[in-house]
This record gives sequence, C-alpha cells and structure tokens, in this order.
Amino acid sequence: MLDEEMVQLAKEIRGDLVPESTYHGSMEGADPPLSIYSMPHLRGASCIEVLAVQVKMDYEEEAKHGVFVKHLACRYHDPESPDRNLASINRSTSRPSIVIDAPPDGGLRAWLVVLSTLLVTMNTWGVANSFGVFQPYFTTLFSRSPSDISWIGSFEVFLLFFVGTFTGRWTDMGYFRPLFVAGFLLVVLGMVAASFCTTYWQFFLAQGICLGLGNGCLFCPCMAVTSTYFAKRRSLAFGITAAGSVVGGLAFPSMVRQLLPRIGLGWTIRSIALIQLVTLVVAGLLVKTRIPPRKAAPLVEWAAFRESEYSFYAVGAFMCFWGTYFAFHYLAAFSRDVLGLSYTDSLDLLLVLNGVGAFGRIIPAQIGDVIGTINIFAPMACMTGTVMFCWIGVRSVTGLYVWAVFYGFAVGGVQSLFPSVLSSLTADPQKQGTRMGMVFTVVSFASLTGSPIAGAIIAAMGGGYVGAQAFAGSCMILGMIFVLSARVCKTRKMGVGSVAWIKV
Repeated sequence: MLDEEMVQLAKEIRGDLVPESTYHGSMEGADPPLSIYSMPHLRGASCIEVLAVQVKMDYEEEAKHGVFVKHLACRYHDPESPDRNLASINRSTSRPSIVIDAPPDGGLRAWLVVLSTLLVTMNTWGVANSFGVFQPYFTTLFSRSPSDISWIGSFEVFLLFFVGTFTGRWTDMGYFRPLFVAGFLLVVLGMVAASFCTTYWQFFLAQGICLGLGNGCLFCPCMAVTSTYFAKRRSLAFGITAAGSVVGGLAFPSMVRQLLPRIGLGWTIRSIALIQLVTLVVAGLLVKTRIPPRKAAPLVEWAAFRESEYSFYAVGAFMCFWGTYFAFHYLAAFSRDVLGLSYTDSLDLLLVLNGVGAFGRIIPAQIGDVIGTINIFAPMACMTGTVMFCWIGVRSVTGLYVWAVFYGFAVGGVQSLFPSVLSSLTADPQKQGTRMGMVFTVVSFASLTGSPIAGAIIAAMGGGYVGAQAFAGSCMILGMIFVLSARVCKTRKMGVGSVAWIKV
C-alpha cells in the first residue's frame, strides 16, 4: 500500500461514522496502540498500526448521528522500506457538536434508573413468569387444552419482545416518555379488563394482546435507557433489573394463591392491577434518559445483521428462548398430572422456581462484568439445557423441588444476561434501543411458539412430558452452540482468534 492510499484511507474514515467497535466507552478515544481489528476499514491490512484516534459525537437535528473521527494517526509498516512509516490526518469538522460523556457507571441518578427498570421488570416479566398459576385454572374454567391456554401467556411474551424493534427505535429518537405513558396505560387497562373477562377470547385480548403491548412499550425502552448509564458494571445493573422479575414472580403467584379461593378471580386480578399502577407510577418518576435523540436513521438497522457475531447471537437467543418458558408454563401442571400434587401445592413450585432466579440473575451478571458477558452466557445456556434434560428423570416431589432450584438459577442467568450481551455488541450508545429491539423481535417468535409447541407435543404423546422436555432442552443446547459461534466471530475481529479466556 502506498502512502497516498494511507492518507486517502484516513480521509475516508475521518468523515464517516466510525464502526461501532471503535467505541471504547469514552469520548476521549482509545489508548494507543489501537488494535487493527477494531476498525473494519483497516481489517486485512496487517501492516497498519493505528497509533491514536480521537473521536467525538457530532449532533445535528437533521443529520446522521454517531461517533466521528476527529484525528487519526496511523503507522504504515512496509517490509521493504521501513522508513516509510507514517500517515496522519487531522482535520476538524465544521458541524456543531455535542459531547456525550462516558457512562457514569454509578451514582444516584444511575441507580435510580436501575430501580425504575427493576419495577418495570417486576410488572412485565414478573407477570409473564407467573402465568403458570393461571394455566391450570384457565384449563378447567374454559375446558380448553393446555396448549390452547398457553397461547395467552405466549402471546403476551411475544408482544413484549416483538414491539421491541419499534419501541427501541422510538426510544433512540427521543420518544421514551410517550412510550412509557402508553405502556403504563395499556398494562393497567389490560389487567382491569381481564378482571371482568368470562370467556377465552376475552382473556386473550385483555391479557395476551393489551397487556403484551403495554409490556413491550415499557421493557425494551427502559432496558435501553439503563444501558446508557453503565459500561464496566453493565451486567450487574442488568442483573439487578432482572431481579424485578423475581420480585413479581414471587409476589403475584403468592397473591393468586391466597386471594383466588377467597375473593375470586376478578378481584384477585384487580388487586394485582392496583399494585402495578402504584409501582409503575414510581418507576416513571425515577427514570430519566441520558443520551440525546438520534433522528436520521431507519427503523431497522439491517447492517447489524451483516455483523456475524450479532447474527449468530440473534439465532442463539432465538433457540434459547424457544425452550425457556416451557417450565414456567407447565411445571405446575406436571406436578399435578404426573406427581399428583394439589393446585395450591403446585404453585409452591413456581415460587421456588422464581425465587431462586434472584441468585441466577445477579451472580452470573457479576461474573460477566469480570470475564465477559458472552463468556458466562454460553455456560449458563448449557446448564439450562442440561438441567432441562434432567427433568425427564424426576419421579418424586422432592426431586422436583431440587430440580426447580437448579433450573431457576440457570434460566435466571440466561434471562438476565440476554440484554447485557446485546448491549456489549452495540458500541454506539445512540443505537442501543434499535439494535436491542431488533433481536427482541427475533426472539419474540420463539417465545410465541415455544410453549404451544411443547403443549402440542404433550397432547400428541397422550399427556407424556418427555418429548416436550427433550424439545426444550435441545433448543437450549443449540442456542449455546450459536452463542459460542458469536464469540468466535467477535474474538477474531479483536485479532485474538478463539482464545479461550479473552474477555468477551
């Protein structure tokens, strides 16, 4: 490569959006030397060493937004002419700019946002993970098959994920507050409407569609906002917010267990709606966005899927979530149908499953901040799949309680690390909502079909659970393989191949 080509290369990089992998969590740039593999523009040119790069965030209302190169210094190593070794470009831009500070990684404001997202997670995933308490009740009430009933809970989770592409993009555009208000109204309206429902299709509309849309307007935007406050401690922050699903997963089934026999289904659901109303108001008062809006961008960033690690992870997440919610929806039914537990006693298993998940959400998240989120997500997915296969051998109530402890811990890690890995694959903070929402939409179809497929397998096997258990376990193992593939792609771009212990 000639020196003139190096200068031209520097010019091209200077004026364009820098590839997302060049963002290092600080607007002061990277410490030299910067790995050649962190700039796709330079990939393959092994004789070039980037000495220094200064970046800034350019912000204009109608222009593209992102990280721009302010100064680039490269050293070109010519094996035949060692003296020809430097090309540099340094030219300021005339665009008005606004500098986005590095994530604070703590402080009162950041932790209040975490608390807000925890409350949101409690009222979205906490309710979704508690659907198992309604599954057997609705099966009897409506004289429907378990597969039919599971469509209500599955559609709720489907919409929670599916609208992520839209809500994530709108969050990046600066519409977080309207989304939060819309989600709040839909959640409360859906629960209140469900309390007056008497038929299957009414519950499907209220709890499956209305509540699902409300959850989608709340969850993805809040996770995207939380991610902008943390870099080094992001996994821990996500782990704490994910613990909200444990709080909801313990509180709401306990309420159903105690109130349903006493005051009936309608007032039980209204009581849950009242708690949601109060806690979501508090959450709305605590949350505050940090990143300025990004106007000029498409709804879907198709270029992200050209990043092999992003695409592999999207497929891996799909496979993992295809099998994740089978246990949440069918554990209580299994304990009654196979082991003969009463309806009330079967709900205790869901409390154990959700309660142990608190440790599974926080401990792996803390480890992820140390060794890398992908490095811990893959073994947690493997553990979840392995434990799911172990369910096939459970023959006693004691054994089922022990199984619920292990599965609750493992699947809790998968659920909490899922958005954290996505965030680590998105370097530009202004694209967190968009890129996170895109994978949420991919995963939504897994959440929609996973439990109904498992229910259909159970029906086809005459009430036997082995086929459904094998289906869920296989999905988790396949998901782990795709996540490991994403890791290999990521490490190769970092220039270290597939080194076993590199932090990724």
